[in-house]
Amino acid sequence: MAPLLLTLGRGVLTGLGKRPSPGADLPRARLTRTAVRVEPARVAAYARVCGFAPGGRELPLTYPHILGFPLAARLMAARAFPLPLLGLVHTSVAIRGRGPLGAADRPDLSVYAAGLRPHRRGTEVTVVTEARVDGELLWEDHSTYLARHRVPDAGGRRSPDPAGRGPDAAPGGGDLPLVARWELAAGLGRRHARVSGDYNPIHLHPLTARPLGFPRAIVHGMWTVARCAAEHPGATGVTADFRQPILLPSTVGYAAAGDRFEVRSGGRVHVTGTVTAPGR
Repeated sequence: MAPLLLTLGRGVLTGLGKRPSPGADLPRARLTRTAVRVEPARVAAYARVCGFAPGGRELPLTYPHILGFPLAARLMAARAFPLPLLGLVHTSVAIRGRGPLGAADRPDLSVYAAGLRPHRRGTEVTVVTEARVDGELLWEDHSTYLARHRVPDAGGRRSPDPAGRGPDAAPGGGDLPLVARWELAAGLGRRHARVSGDYNPIHLHPLTARPLGFPRAIVHGMWTVARCAAEHPGATGVTADFRQPILLPSTVGYAAAGDRFEVRSGGRVHVTGTVTAPGR
């Protein structure tokens, strides 16, 4: 965990003075790690925090994202990366499992940035993570991250992303039946940071979130999508759009029907998404 924290710290420094823009040059580097060891104790701790059933033979659907996060952090902490790492907000994710990936496997991981595009609140980047075993692609993740800054036209819409999903890919919210209520404690961001390595200060404490524009800490997007995926054992894919931040602490409702889900509180929809059932 220490090398990852050093990477995140370096990202704070290299982000100083960056001026995000969708027209900036994006590094074409592909970062890789081979034969990555999966630590059962860390998987078990992650499963507890995110609500997955313990002791499964296969990794939780979202866990390879955690394995690849050190590479993603290195990519985004590089001086040549056009967006500042500090304060980046996860805005969407599309995960697809193409084959079984278990704790005994030693996957080869690769991470690269696929494109920049304008967002109504700044500039968004797509980061792709892939996991292969013996050369076969078994898992992939297209995640978008937003660097918030002033834009000439605040009413603009996101353009379609490289994962092939348009700006309204996740269906609208508010019409799904409530399935469960989740009480999210003030320390949830710190708990998820310990099992994921994502110590972005917007997730940790009100004092570290306020300078970045949030009144309180907000929950990790990857915790939310993992918690939703955990409600669908055996799912082989999940997509999610993170529409509004979830402040901590809070109580949210989980609603679902068929392959659709959403997370909401009061009249606000925080996350909308879909899951892919086995065999589809």
